[in-house]
Amino acid sequence: MPHTSSAIPSPPPFIELQSVDSTNNYARQLVHADLAQNRAGVFAHEQVAGKGQRGKTWLTEKAGNIALSIIVKPKAIPLTAQFQLSACAAVAAQVFFATYAGDDTKIKWPNDLYWQDRKAGGILIESVVSSRESGGSTWEWAIIGIGININQTSFPSDLPNPVSLKQITGKTFDPVLLAKELHSIFLQQFDELTTRGFSAIYEHYLANFYKKNERVRLKKDNRAFEATIREVSKSGKLIAEHGIVEEFDFGAVEWILK
Repeated sequence: MPHTSSAIPSPPPFIELQSVDSTNNYARQLVHADLAQNRAGVFAHEQVAGKGQRGKTWLTEKAGNIALSIIVKPKAIPLTAQFQLSACAAVAAQVFFATYAGDDTKIKWPNDLYWQDRKAGGILIESVVSSRESGGSTWEWAIIGIGININQTSFPSDLPNPVSLKQITGKTFDPVLLAKELHSIFLQQFDELTTRGFSAIYEHYLANFYKKNERVRLKKDNRAFEATIREVSKSGKLIAEHGIVEEFDFGAVEWILK
C-alpha cells in the first residue's frame, strides 16, 4: 500500500506591524478588502489610536505592550449570544496573564483583565454582520482586540489604576512572543467554545470573576449605591444584590473604584 501521511495544519497567520492607528482598524480593513484570513492575528509594536470600550481610547507605550487583534469567523455562535465570545476572550486573557502573574488575575465584568484591584488589560470586540435575503443577519466576522500592559511602568495620570506585568514580576518580557502565546491560547478557547459549547468557559469565567460575593459601589445614571456582586448571567448581565437582586446590561451601570 502506498504510504500516506496525515497533513499537519499550517499555523494561523500572525501579522506583525511596526506602527498602526489601531489593530482592530487594520483587521477591519482586511475584512472589507476581502483579504482577511480566519484565525489570523494582527500585532502592532506601536498603536497610536487604540480603541477601548464605550468610545474610550487605549493608550499604549511603544514597543512595550500587547496590542493584538484576532480575526475569526464566529458562525457557530448565534448572533444573539455575543457574550459567549466576549467571555471566551476574557478567559483566554486571564489564563495567559495568570501564567505569569498568578492567581490574583481576575476578569472584571464584562471583559477587563485585573490583577488585584488594578487594570492590566482590556478587550474590544467588533463585528461584521450581513443581512440575509430571507431575513435576519449572519455574523460573518468578529475582530477581537486585546490590549495588555506588559513592560510599561509609567502611565498617564488620568488612568486610575493601571498595572503591567513588569510592575508585578519585576521582569522584562518580549511582547511579540507573549502576543503569539496569547493568540494561541485564545484559539484554543475559541475551539472549545465552537466545538463543545459555552459551559466550561462560563465556569472558568465565574471562578475567576473580580469581586464575586464582595460589596462594591456602583453608579446607575446619577445614583450611586452599594451592592454585593453575585455573578454574571449566561447572557452577560451583571447580577448584583442591594436589598433586591438586580440585573444590569453592559453600559447601564458603572463601577466606582477607589
